[in-house]
Amino acid sequence: MTAARVPMADIQGVVFDLDGTIYLGERALPGAVEIVTRLRQRGIQVLFVSNKPLEPRQNYAAKLSSMGIPTQTEQVITSGYVLGYHLARTRPELRLYVIGEENLKSELQDHGLEVLPEFYGQDEKVVIQPAGVDAVVVAFDRTLDYRKINTAYQALIGGAAFFATNPDKTCPMPGGGIPDAGATIAALQHLTGRQVELLAGKPSRLMVQVAMERMGTPPQRCLMVGDRLETDIRMGKQAGMYTAAVLTGASSRLMAEHAQPAPDIILENVGKLTDYF
Repeated sequence: MTAARVPMADIQGVVFDLDGTIYLGERALPGAVEIVTRLRQRGIQVLFVSNKPLEPRQNYAAKLSSMGIPTQTEQVITSGYVLGYHLARTRPELRLYVIGEENLKSELQDHGLEVLPEFYGQDEKVVIQPAGVDAVVVAFDRTLDYRKINTAYQALIGGAAFFATNPDKTCPMPGGGIPDAGATIAALQHLTGRQVELLAGKPSRLMVQVAMERMGTPPQRCLMVGDRLETDIRMGKQAGMYTAAVLTGASSRLMAEHAQPAPDIILENVGKLTDYF
C-alpha cells in the first residue's frame, strides 16, 4: 500500500498514537521528532492520543517535550480523560468503583465524579458486598488483585453499569508487551456474561469526538497514525479518517496487509511519513 490512496495535500490534521508509534518506553522511535516538527512547520494540526490512563495528560505532554517534541497538555487526550469528560457531562451522579491506578482515580475526581473507596473486609475469605456502586470502571491496573476482581464482579452481578477506559489486550514495552485492561475486561465479561456498555478509548467514537473537538478539523481531512490495527486503525476507519499503520509496536506487516479494515498506508516507522509531507 502507498500514500497514493491518501490525498496528502488535503490533510489538515494528524492524530498520533503514543506507545509503539511515537515512542517505546522512554525512547522516541525513529523519525518521530522529525515528522511532528515538519507537520507543525506546514501548519498541520497535531494531536496525541493514548489508551493508557496511567498518567495525567500533562505528564505525557512533558514526556513528549523531553524527547524533543514540544507539547502542551491540550494537545494530548487519554482514555481516562475522555471517560471523565463524557461522564461529567452525561452521568455526573454516578458513584464509580474503579479498577485502575491512582492517577486515573484522581483524573475522574478532577471532573467532579465520585470515586468510591476500596471495599476491604477483615477476613479475605468473606465475600465483600460492595454497597452503592452505580458503575464499575475497568482500566489498565498494575496493582490488580483478586479482591478488586471480586469487588467488581459482585457490583456487576448486582446491577452496576459496566464501563472501561480501553480494550487493549497488551501494552507495548521494550522487550515485549504486558497485560492491559483488555484481559481484565475479558475476565469480568466471562464471569458475569455481560458486555462493556461504554468504552472511552480507541476505537470508541467518544475518543474521535473529543479529538475532533480539540483540533477543529473534520475527520475526512485527518490522518490517524498508530500501531494497533484493532484500535488505532479501526477507530480511524470508522470515523472516516485516513489511516497509517506503523510496524514499531503491536502489528507486523503480514497482520497489517490482511487487516479488515485495512490501513491506507503501512509504514516501517512513523518517520517514513516524511516521504509524503
